[in-house]
Amino acid sequence: MELGKSLAEARRKSGRSQEAVAESLGVSRQTVSKWEMGQVVPNIAQCQELAALYRLSLDELVQFDSQVQELQRVIQQTSEEVQQKVDWSKLWAQKYPILASYQQQVAVEQYAKQLEALLAELRRAYGYSREDAFLVLKDILGRLWTGQV
Repeated sequence: MELGKSLAEARRKSGRSQEAVAESLGVSRQTVSKWEMGQVVPNIAQCQELAALYRLSLDELVQFDSQVQELQRVIQQTSEEVQQKVDWSKLWAQKYPILASYQQQVAVEQYAKQLEALLAELRRAYGYSREDAFLVLKDILGRLWTGQV
C-alpha cells in the first residue's frame, strides 16, 4: 500500500479528522490532505509524530493495512482455550481446498516420519519443546516458500 493511503487509513482507524491531525502536528489541514493524496511526503520527524499519534510503530504506519492490523489484534486477544476449539485444518481448507484432499493422494505417513525426525532433531539440538520445534519448522518452511532461505 502506498504511503498516502496508509496515512489516510491509519487516521480514519484512529477516529481523527484531518483537522485534528493537522492541529496536533502544527500543520495545515491541506498539508495532511496532500500527504494522504500522495502529492507530498511528510518528513521523517512528521512520520514519527504521526506514528505516535496513531499509536503505531513507524514500520506499521508506513505499511499500514487495517485488515492485517485487525487480524493481528484478534489473534492476540484470542485465548488459548478458544484456539483449542478451532479446527484450523478445516478452517484453512476453506481457503485452500488442497488441505481437505491431499491425504487421499499423499503418503502422509512417509512424510510424517521424516518431519518427526526433523522435530526430534530440533528438540535435541536446541532443547525446544515439541510445540516450539513445530513452530520453528513451520517458520523455516514459510521462509523457504518466500525465498528468505
